[in-house]
Amino acid sequence: MQNPSPHTSQVDLYVSILQTSLKTKNPFPVKPIHAGIIKSGFHLGVFVMNNLLNAYAKTGLISDARQVFDEMPVKNVSSYNTLLSAYAKQGMIREALCIFNKAPEPDSVSWTALIVGYNQMGRFEVTFRLFLEMIKSRAVPTEYTLTNVLASCVAIEALDIGKKVHSFVVKLGLSGYISVANSLLSMYAKLGDHKTALTVFDKIKLKNISTTNAVISLHMQAGRVEQALAEFEVMKERDIISWNSMIAGYNQCHFDAESLKMFSDMLNGSKLRPDRYTLASILSACANLEKLKTGKQIHAHIIRTNFDISGAVGNALISMYSKCGSVEIARKLLQTCGTSKLNMIAFTSLLDGYIKLGNLDPAREIFDSLDDRDVVTWTAMIVGYAQNGYNNDAMELFRSLVEKGPVPNSYTLATMLSVSSSLASLNHGEQIHGYALKLGEVLSVSVSNALINMYSRSGNINCAKKSFALIQQRRDPISWTSMIIALAQHGFAEEALQLFEEMMLVDIKPDHITFIGVLSACTHMGLVEKGRNYFKKMKDTHGIEPTSSHFACMIDLFGRAGLLGEAQDFIEKMEIEPDVIAWGSLLASCKVHKNVELARIAADRMLSIEPGNSGAYSALANVYSASGQWDEAAKIRKSMKDRKVKKEQGISWLQIKSEVHVFGSDDAIHPQRDAIVRNMAEIWDRIKKMGFVPDTASVLHDLDQELKEQILKHHSEKLAIAFALMNTPENSTIRIMKNLRICNDCHSAIKFISKLVNREIIVRDATRFHHFKNGLCSCREYW
Repeated sequence: MQNPSPHTSQVDLYVSILQTSLKTKNPFPVKPIHAGIIKSGFHLGVFVMNNLLNAYAKTGLISDARQVFDEMPVKNVSSYNTLLSAYAKQGMIREALCIFNKAPEPDSVSWTALIVGYNQMGRFEVTFRLFLEMIKSRAVPTEYTLTNVLASCVAIEALDIGKKVHSFVVKLGLSGYISVANSLLSMYAKLGDHKTALTVFDKIKLKNISTTNAVISLHMQAGRVEQALAEFEVMKERDIISWNSMIAGYNQCHFDAESLKMFSDMLNGSKLRPDRYTLASILSACANLEKLKTGKQIHAHIIRTNFDISGAVGNALISMYSKCGSVEIARKLLQTCGTSKLNMIAFTSLLDGYIKLGNLDPAREIFDSLDDRDVVTWTAMIVGYAQNGYNNDAMELFRSLVEKGPVPNSYTLATMLSVSSSLASLNHGEQIHGYALKLGEVLSVSVSNALINMYSRSGNINCAKKSFALIQQRRDPISWTSMIIALAQHGFAEEALQLFEEMMLVDIKPDHITFIGVLSACTHMGLVEKGRNYFKKMKDTHGIEPTSSHFACMIDLFGRAGLLGEAQDFIEKMEIEPDVIAWGSLLASCKVHKNVELARIAADRMLSIEPGNSGAYSALANVYSASGQWDEAAKIRKSMKDRKVKKEQGISWLQIKSEVHVFGSDDAIHPQRDAIVRNMAEIWDRIKKMGFVPDTASVLHDLDQELKEQILKHHSEKLAIAFALMNTPENSTIRIMKNLRICNDCHSAIKFISKLVNREIIVRDATRFHHFKNGLCSCREYW
């Protein structure tokens, strides 16, 4: 056997040192070796120069690698691939493409390096195009090529392309490679094709940890928690991804206690340490369970191990403290981490924490400090204002969003329509409706549902019906329920009940709110037997246990129909303790039917629950007054005064253009007061000539008839109508809102006014809508 030449031994030594520097990730020996290669004259050999090029490239010295490449007298495909791969991994895709184009005969490695580069940059469409060109060039894809292409399919949710790649894998006979099979399994699982994913899993003969991890994640995504646990328990070897799949899966499936136990088992039963994914998931579980003490212990572990809390872990800590009520600690963490990496979950958790405290100013400060606010962030802040009753602030922020923020989404628009509903502002609602049309969001179910509510609460039932009709094929339970309640509130009880029956025919399951609408419809039309049947069906057929709201509807149904004894019997046999609303419904019926004794019982029970309830005092005093017991009424009013209980004052309001006009009884502060009073006096005289007779019994004070009539003439809804007639176009609909139930006299007078002026007048009082037109009301005198 010949001994190796000194030259060969020297080359092997240089190559060995270069490869050792790569293993130890130590770039320092590379340049001295480079000098030695040149000095020894070995720079003419492609083998040693390729190793030098590889050493420079993989230790991060890209510019030196390029210099070596340019100076190489002889290059082969490996030379090109080494530099090409280095450029691609560094994101220098233009340089990588240049080298690729210069390569005399690009091979599978060349194509794969370029595909990996574009995949890492997120240019997935280019990845697919390169893959097709690679196949046309007859270069055979490697495992690494296919795993990257499949990863691109996941990134842009291109299941169809993924299936074509799968077919190609089968054709090439590469489905037996474990890395390719795992990538296929992962792709199908992440893109929601669980059936095919399980088929791929079953066909994998040699499963590794990655395979089982993928199928555990698959089961968790589908909510198959027991199957995921079964796969986990038979694993002979587990890595951190195995544990994370279980911990995160339990958390995402709302098995947060099991998530905590799995975390404890990992710490006690393995040598693995939690990574950022473990910590983010387990802190989320603590947040959901509001386990502040456990969350603090995990935080202490993070501090002890000097774990980086930027990104996911910092966000999870902020969410955990916010949801557990420690908002100030969350705020301090935010100051430490900064807002640049604050995610939506953490921000909304912090916002919710401040909302619970009723303090939105700090939340707004955080919002204003965010550099990159996406539509979800804007919407969260708007929702925070809306949920806390700051409707004007929500409106103002929405205007800013439209002017200088991202495009609102369907959830933003639905929220703003809800704000318009709360304000009963038809003008604002119509503007947002127009904006939704412009954005193409009007057919979104959430927007359509919000439009139904907005138009209904603003008094435009016809537009509510149109919004409901537009989503005929996409109605959800909220759509049906919203429309049923709208029809009931506007006095269209038969339509409401018919719609409920249609809902049953298309097999949409009603909920407890649906039945509030159904029972309200029966109440507004006095359909006692139907109400009884629906109440029974709610429990027996649909398995819905009645709430206090359902009981109140039934009490109201019996009471309005004059069945006060049955109402009393019903309230005394309720399965839950009657609340103020239940007794209040009975008391209101006692006023209508002038039942003094039962009114006294109902008022006493109300006051035993809520001693400062002004409604109980007022209603009882009104019952006494309606029955002519003026002394008893006076005693109740004196008792209110002595106990400093303030009666809720009746007000009415309407919106003209963007301005809301509010009126009280005998309003003395409105700038057009004198003209309004004169107009009302003229209207009063004209409707009396038409046959209107003032109902002086509606004035529940012991006064002479002339003074009573003067008081009636200046009720807030009449003044609002007089103002509207002076300031709105002829033939337009007048919409009035009132905080209390409309009195008999106003109800009668407005019927005559609607006929006098030939205009529809819609009044929303505390219980329902009244549509007055041509001398008639939609309530049909049953209200």
